[in-house]
Amino acid sequence: MPILLFLIDTSASMNQRTDLGTSYLDIAKGAVELFLKLRARDPASRGDRYMLVTYDEPPYCIKAGWKENHATFMSELKNLQASGLTTLGQALRSSFDLLNLNRLISGIDNYGQGRNPFFLEPSILITITDGNKLTSTSGVQEELHLPLNSPLPGSELTKEPFRWDQRLFALVLRLPGSASTEPEQIGSVPTDESAITQMCEVTGGRSYCVRTQRMLNQCLESLVQKVQSGVVINFEKTGPDPLPIGEDGLMDSSRPSNSFAAQPWHSCHKLIYVRPNSKTGVPVGHWPIPESFWPDQNLPSLPPRTSHPIVRFSCIDCEPMVIDKLPFDKYELEPSPLTQYILERKSPHTCWQVFVTSSGKYNELGYPFGYLKASTTLTCVNLFVMPYNYPVLLPLLDDLFKVHKLKPNLKWRQAFDSYLKTLPPYYLLPLKKALRMMGAPNLISDNLDCGLSYSVISYLKKLSQQTKLESERILASVGKKPPQEIGIKVKNHSGGSVSVTHNKNFRKLLKEIIGDTALRLTELNTKEFAGFQVGLLNKDLKPQTYRNAYDIPRRDLLDQLTRMRSNLLKTHKFIVGQDEDSLHSVPVAQMGNYQEYLKSLASPLREIDPDQPKRLHTFGNPFKQDKKGMMIDEADEFVAGPQNKVKRPGEVNSALSSKRRRSVTVTHDAHEEKMENGQISPDGFLSKSASPELMNMAGDGIPPDQVDSLSDDFTSLREDGPIHKPGSNALIGETKNCSVSVDDQKVAVTSALEIVPSTLQITPAMAQGINADIKHQLMKEVRKFGRKYERIFTLLEGVQGPLAVKKQFVEFTIKEAARFKRRVLIQYLEKVLEKIESYHLLNNVNHINSRS
Repeated sequence: MPILLFLIDTSASMNQRTDLGTSYLDIAKGAVELFLKLRARDPASRGDRYMLVTYDEPPYCIKAGWKENHATFMSELKNLQASGLTTLGQALRSSFDLLNLNRLISGIDNYGQGRNPFFLEPSILITITDGNKLTSTSGVQEELHLPLNSPLPGSELTKEPFRWDQRLFALVLRLPGSASTEPEQIGSVPTDESAITQMCEVTGGRSYCVRTQRMLNQCLESLVQKVQSGVVINFEKTGPDPLPIGEDGLMDSSRPSNSFAAQPWHSCHKLIYVRPNSKTGVPVGHWPIPESFWPDQNLPSLPPRTSHPIVRFSCIDCEPMVIDKLPFDKYELEPSPLTQYILERKSPHTCWQVFVTSSGKYNELGYPFGYLKASTTLTCVNLFVMPYNYPVLLPLLDDLFKVHKLKPNLKWRQAFDSYLKTLPPYYLLPLKKALRMMGAPNLISDNLDCGLSYSVISYLKKLSQQTKLESERILASVGKKPPQEIGIKVKNHSGGSVSVTHNKNFRKLLKEIIGDTALRLTELNTKEFAGFQVGLLNKDLKPQTYRNAYDIPRRDLLDQLTRMRSNLLKTHKFIVGQDEDSLHSVPVAQMGNYQEYLKSLASPLREIDPDQPKRLHTFGNPFKQDKKGMMIDEADEFVAGPQNKVKRPGEVNSALSSKRRRSVTVTHDAHEEKMENGQISPDGFLSKSASPELMNMAGDGIPPDQVDSLSDDFTSLREDGPIHKPGSNALIGETKNCSVSVDDQKVAVTSALEIVPSTLQITPAMAQGINADIKHQLMKEVRKFGRKYERIFTLLEGVQGPLAVKKQFVEFTIKEAARFKRRVLIQYLEKVLEKIESYHLLNNVNHINSRS
């Protein structure tokens, strides 16, 4: 997760204006906002952490640190003001201390146990300044000096204030105050000549000399590309230069090599890219880069290390070594003169071994721990990190698998023990893991020794605890303002124990201050309290009722006390510090901060039906739809077609025409009124689980050969059951209004047959349209929150067709209610289903009796 720290120059010199009339500080703020927009294009920016530091005195210079969110960062950025001195050195030290705050706690630096490139916190420190002289309370400084003393425990373990995964970049504003007549230079942006340039290069970054707005935009686009996960390493040549390569790609010994002249590729200070794992999203590695000393239990303390390890490479061509199943780490080098020189040699099948001086016990240069090698396509140079002294280990492991078949003899074990003596102790654990991955027997003792003395280990634990306390202290001061002088000491002239409130002049003065009488300052005795000024009532100042009890009007004391009690006891569901009235009072600048609101929400529950299309939030765009997730139900296709189509005069009323269209619009005023009010939607669908007979009954129409049997069914049902009589608007044998009781609660159900006009014959096509509309409305009503179910039962009463169709609609509503966990509604519907089933059973009994 990259860390982006912005160090903004807030000295008084940042108030200078450009030819456009904007100040340098405004340009710096705009540059930060533009950088964030450019960075947001990369999907990897979702894990970025932003920090803001100014030139104020520490720790008040930290405006946004580890715990502040993005909204706080933007708010502090907009509120920055330019005043004070150009204390760049102190601000840089505070910035690096902020970045290093949790490193000892997490153990990411791994002091005394090797440097792991895959343990990193990639950080980019971007400072925006005007490049003027550095000033402090002691005067003007010609050079940039960072304070040596740091409040952070354990800072003495590293010689420099920064670490190998932290780089500094500087945008030095040199915009003119008047319009320039010279043509604008096109090309790369040069480095600046100020004191910060050298500091940037030491960390592996660079500076930019910004003279125009176009150059500033160009620099910001370049900085976005610099946000890479990696660590900086010093590569230095050891030994003679390699023999030149001829045009045929072979060594040319006749051409002399200039071994003594310094070349740019002899020493490079560049980044190696540490790519995150594609599956886990975090870097994965196996082998460390060795320390520059041999760990010994007799050492009383750890020697301080340099921020960037010094890796020396030998230009002697060697054959790259690797065996099956032995893990190794591969890191790509940032383009540099060294990579260019290696690629120009066009030798992808040879490598140069790398060393760390004093890493071995018996060898000053140490043993090789990897090699540099050009890729087979000659597009980049990679650093391969292997086990320490790998030229000895790899042949032993090869013999173990191929010759001894994982059953080593005494001679092999003696050779392996001799190799372990040359191995730094911190390599034993990763080697043991590697052998286990390869399937080799346990060749290393389980009692591993880290090589550090007990005093060193205790010291590191103590530093971790001290760092935790210092971290809490620094983080607690983030966002706070420097303390101001408050209160004025006034000499007591009362001359006795009598309270000053009993003084007549004091009571008179108090009435004048609170506005009861006109204020006459000329009557005050200025000699009695020399230098003392009475603060006048400022009516423009906004009352702060939660901070100052005297700002609360007398009439609001009880209400305010109630709010304060609820906030103290936390007996409400609102945010602490807000009451119900002020809960929705959000500043305009925070109204669009929807991401912070999403972070505060609980994780959504799993969908009951995973086949349903995913629902998208429509914040900011109520018309947003997921085009890919749209589904077409079979029933939708079944009833699709022209809607609200009125039959034309002379049109043949055939079964085919009734299937291809449906007429929902009727001429009755009550039905049209409900259509206009949105109670009936012109589109709907039937359940896919419906039988073909029911689909025809309540669907697009009835085949001609079933019309007679249908009239017989209507006759039987009209005689025995509560069905809807054609041309009537009531149920035979049933009242219009009824109630359903569940758990001692009653829900009044009003008959909804008013949907169908009383003077209109219900055709099968019209029944299909009405039922489809009712089903569509049922789906909407079930989704609504609350327990107002009258509308649902009203819609169910309006279902057209026999009891089997009504039963089907009730069962569908129960299933839909189960999806949304409407437990009470399900109980109501189950009661209705038992009414319907009892009617159906009674009708069947009566029908059998009538036939018998």
